[in-house]
Amino acid sequence: MKTAIVTDSTAYLPEELRKEKNIHMIPLQVTFKNESFAEEENLHVDEFYKKAKEEFPKTSQPPLGEFVNLYTELAQEHNEIVSIHLSSGISGTFQGSQQANELVEEASVHSFDSEVSCYMQGFYALRAADMAKAGADAATIMDELQKMKKNMRSYFMVEDLKHLSRGGRLSNAQAIVGGMLQIKPLLHFENKMIVPFEKIRTRKKAMNRIAGMLQEDAASGAAIEAAIIHANRPEEAKKWREELEVLCPNVDFTISYFGPVIGTHLGEGSMGLGWVKK
Repeated sequence: MKTAIVTDSTAYLPEELRKEKNIHMIPLQVTFKNESFAEEENLHVDEFYKKAKEEFPKTSQPPLGEFVNLYTELAQEHNEIVSIHLSSGISGTFQGSQQANELVEEASVHSFDSEVSCYMQGFYALRAADMAKAGADAATIMDELQKMKKNMRSYFMVEDLKHLSRGGRLSNAQAIVGGMLQIKPLLHFENKMIVPFEKIRTRKKAMNRIAGMLQEDAASGAAIEAAIIHANRPEEAKKWREELEVLCPNVDFTISYFGPVIGTHLGEGSMGLGWVKK
């Protein structure tokens, strides 16, 4: 029995890493005016942030037919498929995976709601891929992914509240007042939704608060994997990594990014940090 691993583009796993781990990717869509792009396939993240300065894009989940086509293709060599997706509270991608399972008879599809997104979603896919390579079946992998949820934490800080307002996360009045007060809200996932965690007045204080929570978890000495995630702020991310490596020497850090779909809703300049125990 062979198990295939699928995730969607919002895990933002580099193409070379996906190939190395044999992880299959299905892209979400980003639309500017009447032109749609498949995220991570024909829209590079740098190009996205340039275009987003001129026009606010729209995002959409993968068409059901793309799920069916990918699963059908994988079913030629696999008995089972574990398909890992961004939180069902912010996208219908997970539900699309479930619907496709009903249409593909050649293999059993096990859809997993990560209840997060970005590289934290990627942590699940990487763990699943390693287990599949070692011969684990889908049930064993799904059980391990559920256990990972108990040790997964992630926090985001946005630079500009207008993107949250456009996406319906904040009212226009809240965004205007928050902008005047220079509030940098910390966000996290709760009950599958992105919600405020704390309101902090400066960018530096917000980042220090996130770093402090990582330090608390790392103080136990447990081995931890962490991802620094930035929205078109690569140099700031590198500097933050250097600082965090001094504070938390037992943590392995990766630098990732908020790609087009998530970047649409958080906005350029956002910064995040997520981690999970190995």
